Amino acid sequence: MYFYDTGLVCYLTRWSSPEVAESGAMNGALLENFTASEIMKSYQNAGLEPYLYFYRDRDSKEIDVILEGDGKLCPLEIKKTATPDKRLTRVFNVIDKSPLQLGTGAILCMADKFSAFDSDHLIVPIWMI
Repeated sequence: MYFYDTGLVCYLTRWSSPEVAESGAMNGALLENFTASEIMKSYQNAGLEPYLYFYRDRDSKEIDVILEGDGKLCPLEIKKTATPDKRLTRVFNVIDKSPLQLGTGAILCMADKFSAFDSDHLIVPIWMI
């Protein structure tokens, strides 16, 4: 379940300050929630229907967000790092068996600028969403 209002999440979990939200035990989950909700809102504000999915298999491999569109699945990993490692994109291969084509994947993170590992794997700063 994702919340559109991360302030409400902090209130409900009794996180009393921005510092706790930023560095507490659940900071990664809060960042994932914020990012997924911002993606949803971006689509909706443009008058588009977002087709977003979360993936986890029985081997505990997971992809934070999968965007479906134009017959492609675009996997996204959300990480609280400014310097992501390309190895984070390995998990994207779990959707190779899908009947839909694998699209461009991305690591959404705290990087300062947009860049790429290669033509199929982007590094996207969360502030750009």
